[in-house]
Amino acid sequence: MKVLAAQSAFFAARRPRKDSPHTTDAYRRDLAGITALLSDDDPETLDVEDLTAPVLRAAFGAFADNHAKSSVLRAWSTWNQFLTFCVSDGLLAGNPMGAVARPKTPPLSPKPLRGEDTPEKLLRSAADGTRQSRDPWPERDVLVIALGLVAGLRSAEMRTLTADSLAGRPGEMRLHIHGKGSRDRSIPVEPIMEKIIETYVESCARRFPSKRFGRSTKLLLDRTGEPIGRGGLEYLVKSCYRWAGLHDRVPVGANLHALRHTFATRLAEDGATASEIMRLLGHASLATSQNYIEATGREQRAAAASNRTYLSLTEVITPDA
Repeated sequence: MKVLAAQSAFFAARRPRKDSPHTTDAYRRDLAGITALLSDDDPETLDVEDLTAPVLRAAFGAFADNHAKSSVLRAWSTWNQFLTFCVSDGLLAGNPMGAVARPKTPPLSPKPLRGEDTPEKLLRSAADGTRQSRDPWPERDVLVIALGLVAGLRSAEMRTLTADSLAGRPGEMRLHIHGKGSRDRSIPVEPIMEKIIETYVESCARRFPSKRFGRSTKLLLDRTGEPIGRGGLEYLVKSCYRWAGLHDRVPVGANLHALRHTFATRLAEDGATASEIMRLLGHASLATSQNYIEATGREQRAAAASNRTYLSLTEVITPDA
């Protein structure tokens, strides 16, 4: 069988898993990128039987020269799943990916905003409406920052929100989220969050009087009244950091995700359990949530401070008169 036909069969077999469009697109990119290297840009000629360990090692070596470690690891995982499928369907006698080196999985390192008062400063700056832009929209700025800091939403989750996402009785509202890997969840929100969403929706009606806003309309819009894109949302958050003078407190590469990590880190610092963090953030693994607890540092600081040598150090540096 040709590799492209086997890949089509692979995606057909995954349909009952209900992968998110984002996941499916990532798999397609990973398969296409390596396939192009395997076939000298003529993938239609490639047979499944051609997928040997030496050939795959050479392709992944070339791929690694131009991609980050995380991208190589993700591509390795995708191809491992694809070739496992080929084995199960009798297209290959064995999976050759075991002979292809892969980067070690990097441990999760939470990247919250630096500075204890940074979240509050960021919210105040977003709310004051003075951010310089062609068309200031503080109601939207506040909503986006709040969705990250007090609800822990990912970029894709923010962009899938609709008016229907907020439901429940006044004072007991919950935000229903279509999460990563089709893991839906709901997050309880306080009345102030209800008010922020209500204020934002009212601002949309003022800005776009001719636009009809139904219950299924995407909540976050760009300046033309269309659903905001990934790049537009990233730029919005980056602009809020810069205008608040906090860009130097954002970990490299985090941007919008730093809001989510701040949400999780503060939960851990305030005593939330790993299972509570897992449910609120929509993690697939309890181990991922546990990493936030281990990274908070409060327990580590207390343990370090209990070192009895500190008492001696204090006596040496500040001896009794």
